[in-house]
Parts: sequence; structure tokens; C-alpha cells
Amino acid sequence: MKVPFGPTYDEMLYPETIDPTVREQAIAMLHQDELNPINLFNINWKDKNNAVRKVVLPSALTGIDANVVVMLGYGFPSGSHKVGPAYSTLIEGIVDGEITNEHTILGPSTGNFGIGTAYISKLLGLKAVVIMPDNMSKERYERIKKYGGELELTPGSESDVILTLERTHEMMKNPKNKALAQFELMANYRFHRHVTGGSAIDAVKGVGNGRIAGFVSAPGSAGTIAAGDQIKAAFPEAKIAALEPYECSTLANSGRGQHRIEGIGDKMCTLIHNVLMTDFVILIKDEETIQGLKIFHDGIETLVGLGVCRDLAESLQNAFGPSGVCNIIGAIKLAKFLRLGPGDNVVTVATDGFDRYQSVLEEMEQRYLEMVPSVLERWANDIFIQATEEHVYDFRRAQAKELLFKQKEKDWLKFGYSQEYLDNMRHQEFWDNEYEKVHVYNKKIASMR
Repeated sequence: MKVPFGPTYDEMLYPETIDPTVREQAIAMLHQDELNPINLFNINWKDKNNAVRKVVLPSALTGIDANVVVMLGYGFPSGSHKVGPAYSTLIEGIVDGEITNEHTILGPSTGNFGIGTAYISKLLGLKAVVIMPDNMSKERYERIKKYGGELELTPGSESDVILTLERTHEMMKNPKNKALAQFELMANYRFHRHVTGGSAIDAVKGVGNGRIAGFVSAPGSAGTIAAGDQIKAAFPEAKIAALEPYECSTLANSGRGQHRIEGIGDKMCTLIHNVLMTDFVILIKDEETIQGLKIFHDGIETLVGLGVCRDLAESLQNAFGPSGVCNIIGAIKLAKFLRLGPGDNVVTVATDGFDRYQSVLEEMEQRYLEMVPSVLERWANDIFIQATEEHVYDFRRAQAKELLFKQKEKDWLKFGYSQEYLDNMRHQEFWDNEYEKVHVYNKKIASMR
């Protein structure tokens, strides 16, 4: 298989280093023809001016003095930053010679990674099958089909993603199938540590004190939270928090249950989750994320009434999905718990935008008798401004860390990983060695494309 013309890890972090002609063509093509392969060079967090796509939420909304900096993922090709690890896992397999055009690509997912898998496979001329639960938003299924991906559905919703993992391992017994196993492949970790983490460091330049006091992310695959490793390398004082649904608190207290925050909370500690860097686990109630989505999308006047600039309120209308709202709530709770003040920055991400969640609001409207402006105003006050420090679990001590290590063993020994391999993950050297492979793949991709 001819190695495709695509970016290196460094080019995804610093798109300004891409050949100017290629960069210019890619930017022009993003909104003209998203299925043109040159869009591979739009896989980055930067806008056309090479500034990180972000929004700094005002205290009128957050109720805190610290800055909440939200990196915006909807500007990626396919509409979500999950296209980044989909590309990284696939391109590493291609340059290593493990994936050829004879293979069918499997994408275990609850949505955005599956969309990214279908999209990247389409651009590279490969067949894709996305394995995901059968109770996700219809927009996700439609987007996968739009990109030519086939669906293999398993029972349940977000909290049943373990079933998609089991189905994937069963399908991998056929040598013609190659899985972009986002929960297991270190390419996911490498992309987010290097590209998302490096971009987060860029995002706070000129904001507050220019440092990162906290980073929060709701793990699905636990790829995004790997940005915390890079953030801690730059700002050792930074605290990293993993967010979970209150209804499915697996990391916090081995809880189980169904929830509706699409893209997170999978009843497991994923293989690529570096729990050494996780300082806190914070629980977020799923209904609050849907209410928050309603506020951002339909409550512009509510936001303006709180004191948010109208232009900013309008710009946020389509900027978030439920997991992005979850991350914002978590950022506020962490800032309050840490007693952060003016000049301090908490960074998080909005994985995608509103475009795949209209059906979520339609379902919500069937559950509520009324959602008049006074209701939205009360929700905004309760969810954001008056967010409490409740359900913040401290995982900095060795005894707490051990709970996460044991959870990982419970989840992954049954999939064939050895105790020795899992024990190696107890040491930061393991993760740093995996990260250093970024430089190896930079050279491989550049020399072979």
C-alpha cells in the first residue's frame, strides 16, 4: 500500500510548519469538499491564523474568578477532534506495514471516534466498520453512513461500550480485520499528549497568568486526558481531573449504571489511561449536561441576561455537545475545589459541536412540560454559577491510585494483556517511552509519504 500524503505529529501540533501551499489548499478545501484527502492536513487545533480555536468563558457564566479555557473541537474535519486519534492509529499501522488496502478497518466507539474512523478510512480508500451501541443519537449513525462506514451495533448505550470492545475482539479473529482500538492503542495517547497537550499550552498564552492550574476531561477512551501528561511536564503544579457521569461512577467508586452523556463513561479504566497523572475524579450529573446544552443552543437571551456578551453568547450556540458541557461543569467544580483565583486558568475541551445532538434536545423536550426563559435562567444558575464541590474525589495518594490500577487489571487481563505489561504502566517511564515514539513516527511518516 502506498503511504498516503498526510501530516506528522509535529505538523498536527504546529500546522504553520506544513508546506505553505499544502496548508493553504487544505484550509480552502475544509468547507468546500470535506472528502478531499488534503483535509488530512486540517487535523489540528489551530485556525487559519495558527491560533488555537478556543473560547474563554466569562465569570458571568461560570461564577468563578479563574478563567475556563475551552478548546473547540468542532473545527476539525468531520466535526470532532476524535478524527485526530483515528488518523494517528491508522497512519501508524500503515507506515508500520500492519495495515494495507486489503484490510477492513474496525472502529469501536460510541460515536465520534467511529465517525472519525469512517471519515479517515474514506479519505484513504479503505473500508470501515464501526462497532457501537444501538442507542446513540441518530445523527451519529447518519454521519458514519455519509462517510461510507458500515455499522455493527451492540446492545445498550454509553455505559455498555464494553460490549463493543468484546465484539471488536471477536471480529479481530478474522485476519482481514484491523481494529483502530482507541481504548488500547498508544497512538491515541501519543496524539493527545503531543497535539492536544501542546495545543493546550499554546491556548493559555496571553490568558491570565499564562499557566495551566487545572485540566479536566471526561474519559471515553481516555485519550484526551493524556494531554495532562504534557501539561504537567510544562506546569508541574497543574492538577488533572477525570470526569465521570454521576450515574456511572466506575473510576470514583466502582459504580455502574446507565447515563446519557454521549462519548464518556464506559464502565472501565481504559488501557491507555495513565492514572499516575490523574489527581481527581469528579462526578457530573448527566441531566445537567443536557440542560446546559439547551441553555447554550436555545438560551442566548438567558446568557445575555446573566451578563454574557451577546456576540459571545451567539458564538457558543453550536459550539458544544453534552460532553463539552460536562467538561465545562467539571472545570468550574475543579476551580472551586482548588480555590483558584483571578489569573488562574483551567483548560478543557469541547470534543464536538451541536450538529449531532438535535435529537437529544428533541427527546428532552418530550420529558419537560415547559422550558420557558425563567426555567433556563434557573438551570444556568444551578448548573454553572452555583456549581458545588460535591462529588470531587481525591486520587493523589498511593492508596487511591491502587484502586485505579486494580480496576485496570480487572478490565484488561481478560483481553489477553499480561500482568507484567500492566505492572509496567505503574511507572511513568513506561508512558514517557511510549510518548517518545512520536519522534520515530514523525520521521517514518515524512520519509514514506
